[in-house]
Amino acid sequence: MKNAYLASLSLDSSETSPLHRQLFLKLRDSILQGVIKPGTRLPSSRLLANDLRVSRNTVLTAFDQLMAEGYITSRVGAGSYISDHLPDELLQRKKHDAKAPAPVRKIRLSRQAEALRHTGNIKPYHQGPFSPGKPELDLFPFEDWARLLGRHWRKPKKEYLSGNPIGGATVLREALAEHLGQTRAVNCTPEQVIVLSGSQQAIHLVIRAFAEIGDPILMEDPGYPGTRNSILAAGAHPIPVPVDDEGFSLKDAIRLAPDARLACLSPSHQYPLGPTMSLRRRLDLLEWAKTKDRFLLEDDYDSEYRYTGRPLSSLQGLDTDNRVLYVGSMSKVMFSGLRIGYLVVPPELVDVFLALRRDVDGHSPAVAEAALAEFISEGYLSAHIRRMRLLYQKRQSCLIALLHEKCSEFLQVEAQECGMHLVAFLNPEISDKQIEQTCRKEGMMLRALSSFYEGADLQNALIIGFAGTPEKEMPQLVDKLALILNQTKAA
Repeated sequence: MKNAYLASLSLDSSETSPLHRQLFLKLRDSILQGVIKPGTRLPSSRLLANDLRVSRNTVLTAFDQLMAEGYITSRVGAGSYISDHLPDELLQRKKHDAKAPAPVRKIRLSRQAEALRHTGNIKPYHQGPFSPGKPELDLFPFEDWARLLGRHWRKPKKEYLSGNPIGGATVLREALAEHLGQTRAVNCTPEQVIVLSGSQQAIHLVIRAFAEIGDPILMEDPGYPGTRNSILAAGAHPIPVPVDDEGFSLKDAIRLAPDARLACLSPSHQYPLGPTMSLRRRLDLLEWAKTKDRFLLEDDYDSEYRYTGRPLSSLQGLDTDNRVLYVGSMSKVMFSGLRIGYLVVPPELVDVFLALRRDVDGHSPAVAEAALAEFISEGYLSAHIRRMRLLYQKRQSCLIALLHEKCSEFLQVEAQECGMHLVAFLNPEISDKQIEQTCRKEGMMLRALSSFYEGADLQNALIIGFAGTPEKEMPQLVDKLALILNQTKAA
C-alpha cells in the first residue's frame, strides 16, 4: 500500500546533514507522529532510492538505523514494515505541536538544586565591546601557541594519550609553581598545585571541602556570583560582607558570622569594585584565620594587570600557617576557551583535593597542559602579559577621557590601579540595570553593578570593560552610551 507521506517525501542535498541521516529522521518522526501507521509496508530500497533520486546505499543505511532502533522490522521475502510493537508513550511523544512549550512537570529536587534554580541567567554569556574580563584576543601569539601544541600532537607521549595525573601534568605544575613564585610571591611546591578546568571549579572544590549543610560562608558584597552559586550548591549559607576602600571588611564579617570557618576573597583586585586590600587588613585576616582553624579562599582575579604602584604579594605569600587556598586562571591572561585554571592548597590538604578533583572529572587534557607548560617556561606568557599591561593601561586612559568628555553629567569614574574594567558610578535617578539592558541591545556588553550585590545597601554603577575594546572603537561606543544615558534620564 502506497502511503501518501512516502509519496511526497523529499530530501535536500544542499543541507549539511547527510542524506541518509535526513531520511532516517524524516521516517522516524513520521512514525512517532502516527503519519505512517504500524504495520505499513515500506517501499523497497531500490524503489525508494529511485523516487528520491539518491543511491540505494543511502536508503539502506537509513533502513538499517531504523531497524536497529526498533522502528521497522524485516520479513523474509516480504520487505520492510513499520513495527507493530512501538510503545504507546513513544508514539504519543511527538504528536503535540513541536513549537508548543513542553508541559511543565513538578519535579522534586534537592534544596541545593532548588537554590541554584533562582541564581540568574544560565544562557551563554556573549562577549562584545565593554565586556568586563574580556582580554584582547587579536594580539595573542597564536602562532607560537599553535607551534607548541603542534609539537606535542605530532609526537605525543603515550601517557598524554591515555590520561593525565589527577593533579595535572607534572610539567605544568612545575611551571606554574615557578611562575607564581616569581610573579605573585606564592610559596608552594609543584605538588601543591592542582590543575583544573578554570577558577570556578577551584572555588567549587574549596567550598565543597569545607562547607557542611547550613554552614555560613563569608563572601564579598558586591562579589563574584560564581562564589555564591558554589556556596548554594554545597547547601551552605552565603554571608555577604561589605567591601570598603580597603577591601573585605573583617569587622563586619565577625559581626555577621562569628562562627564562619571559610571566607572567599579577591584581595589583590576586588571583583567588581576594584580596591586592593591593605597590608594591615591582610595580616588581620591571616591572624583571624589562624586563631580558630579558619581558612581563606584567595581568588587572585586579574591581578597580573597592575598599572600604578608596586603590587602587594599574594595573601598566600604572606601566610605562614597554611590557611590560604589560592585560586588562579589562564582565562584573563590567555583566553577563556582554554579552560585551564589552578588551585594551590596547603601541603596537608593535597590528598584531599586530589580526591575531590578525581570525583569531579578525573583529569584534564594533558597535551594542552604540556603545551602551556612550555608557553610559560619559554617566556611567552610573561612577554604577552607585559605587552597587554601597556596596551590595557592606554585603553583605560582613553576610555576615561571619553567618559569625562561625553558622559560627565551622568556618571563619575576614576582610573583603576589594576584590572580590566572601570566602575562608573551613576547619578541616583539613573538605573544601572536599565542602562545595561538598553546597551546590550546596542551590542555593548557592560554590566550593572547592582546585580552583584546580595545585601540591601547596593550602589548604582556600570562595570565597563576596556581590555578587549580597541581605542578606535571607543569614541563611537561612548557616543552611544551618552545617548542612552541622556534618553534614560529624560524618560
